[in-house]
Amino acid sequence: MAEKRKLTRHRKRLMLRFGIDAPARMAFTEDISTEGLFIKTVNTCRPGARILIDLTMPSNLVVQLEAEVRWAKKVPPQMVNLAIKSGMGLKITRFLKGADIYSQFLAEIPTC
Repeated sequence: MAEKRKLTRHRKRLMLRFGIDAPARMAFTEDISTEGLFIKTVNTCRPGARILIDLTMPSNLVVQLEAEVRWAKKVPPQMVNLAIKSGMGLKITRFLKGADIYSQFLAEIPTC
């Protein structure tokens, strides 16, 4: 299947916390872009759900954002490292804190 996205996604592993009411569950990103990110987790939310995220940048600054779950693939916990793309694809809907930090981080990632 051909890639439909026009945005560059960067494979970056950043720690984060996420949740519906409050960012309580810990997970990691697998890739990020200007408009979205993929979270590798067994604790998926249903597509269409709005979630809150506290994303810890390499500088230890926290970026707070809200995102919509676009798709989710749930696998048993013992298979999370074997399954390809087990987790959630998210579209960033708005930044609550740190939009400039996130943008600057993406701008500094070398492109091939």
